[in-house]
Amino acid sequence: MKNSEERDRKPLLTKEASKRLSKEDTKRRIPLLGKEDTKRRIPLLGKEGLGVVCLVLFLSETLLFILSWLLSATRMEGVRSLISSEGIRWFFGSWQSLFASPLLVWLLLCLIAWGSLRKSGLIRFFTFSPFHPFTFSPSHPFTFRDRLALRVSLVFLVIYLGILALLTLTPHAILLSATGHLFPSAFSRSLVPVIAFGVCLVSITFGLVSGRLRSLADILDALSNGIARGASLIVIYLFAIQLFESIRFVFG
Repeated sequence: MKNSEERDRKPLLTKEASKRLSKEDTKRRIPLLGKEDTKRRIPLLGKEGLGVVCLVLFLSETLLFILSWLLSATRMEGVRSLISSEGIRWFFGSWQSLFASPLLVWLLLCLIAWGSLRKSGLIRFFTFSPFHPFTFSPSHPFTFRDRLALRVSLVFLVIYLGILALLTLTPHAILLSATGHLFPSAFSRSLVPVIAFGVCLVSITFGLVSGRLRSLADILDALSNGIARGASLIVIYLFAIQLFESIRFVFG
């Protein structure tokens, strides 16, 4: 009798265990599916997405050539054709002046600052969220060298801000305009380079003291890392600025 009861209980236990296992599997699979979806979406925001943007900008430039020719053929006022002799001369003769704009310089400086933040390891200790911006990340605890490097970099940051204050906030400061204002002035025109240089100064100091940057080659690699990773943005900028200036030429 006991053996028969035990035999009857065994399939019941296996059924209950199978139900529990199926529930656990579904719970485990739900977050995994979410991660797979995010992995599939991330490339669209990466190289593939940037490639689509470049293609759209290129096709828009091509359509603008055709549209400008059609509108100029209808004698529409204020429209110049890119296929005319004037348009072709402008298109081939203005590349250097169009690309060499302050936007390109700002983009390069921002990429250099971002690369120095990444390679120095300083960005790893901060997380950004809309509720708690720029909080310390618990997944990367500070070591003794990291705390020392952070203090030294803060000292350099205070010195840098003090120099900027002397150049801008004192009476008859050098970087003020002729009327004594900050905006517009030499300081406002160099605001992006000033911020980028400050970020690079703090990041390189942190990397050197913490031991993540140990040689001049490491420093150069840190400064050029952002440009290497953001080279696609430079290509998009070239397409975008060409399209923007072409629209200004046709309808301007």
